[in-house]
Amino acid sequence: MNTRTDTDFTPLDTDLYAKAFQLLDPTPEPAAVTPAAPAQVPLHLTAAPQVRLTGPVENTLTDALTFLYTHGWARRTLIHPEGARCSIGALRAAAGARTTAYRDAGNLLLDEARRQHGNQWQSIPSWNDSHTGAQVRSVWEAAIRRAHHMNI
Repeated sequence: MNTRTDTDFTPLDTDLYAKAFQLLDPTPEPAAVTPAAPAQVPLHLTAAPQVRLTGPVENTLTDALTFLYTHGWARRTLIHPEGARCSIGALRAAAGARTTAYRDAGNLLLDEARRQHGNQWQSIPSWNDSHTGAQVRSVWEAAIRRAHHMNI
């Protein structure tokens, strides 16, 4: 293999471009002052907060309580003609079907009702009908917190 290393190129005048621009613009404006670079700010990277997904029981309880806030809370009826529901009616509306999450959410809600109001309550409807709206809401909120801490 024969590789030629000498070329027949004419050497380039390094000031050629400067001379060309001077011919095009004989009186250049003074160069604009470039702004100083912004001060360097130290960058402290911290770990991103851990993302925790809510479990199906917590979701069901939260959705049911939201339903009660939105549509209203009722006593002595599953569904009031104006759309309000009792606790079990809200739980059914939130779950959509009698799933494992529905059953576990109901068990947790009844357990919390017994914690706050005594062990005599055999069902969510009997407990719901015997208490005020504030008492019922307190049980719902505590059940949601428990589901959150249990990660269910």
